[in-house]
Amino acid sequence: MMKRLASDAVVTGSAASVASAAALMVCSAAHEGSAAGGLNGPSQWLWGEAEAYTREATLRHTATGYAIHHATSMFWGVMHEAIFGGRRHKPAIQHCAEAAVSATTAYFVDYYLTPPRLRPGFEKHVSAKGMVAVYAAFAAGIAITAIARDSRRRR
Repeated sequence: MMKRLASDAVVTGSAASVASAAALMVCSAAHEGSAAGGLNGPSQWLWGEAEAYTREATLRHTATGYAIHHATSMFWGVMHEAIFGGRRHKPAIQHCAEAAVSATTAYFVDYYLTPPRLRPGFEKHVSAKGMVAVYAAFAAGIAITAIARDSRRRR
């Protein structure tokens, strides 16, 4: 049971991470002309909040920012699978609703319960609409993974 939860969470968290990072890059490029800027935001965990405003792609900021983003996405993947992953063969719309709940919870925790330095820092590089797009992409990564997993397990 735990092994399956862990393997499902790795896939779910990774899909959510990649999808939201792609949306973040697109929105950051549209908002400020720098695709790397949004990915740099989470680097404030290590380098301080002022460093999160960096727009250039650097190992120090972009790689660190993505690594932190991916790690936190894995955490949310575990949470999603622990809460919603037990029963399989759900309608796709239910997977989408559950993914939306997980993404909304992640946003609420990220921006209302977390101290400023430990927030993702995305808002420093994207508009409010961009934030919606990033968390919607996060939900889409979760939902697509769950729907694909269900489809595969039915065969």
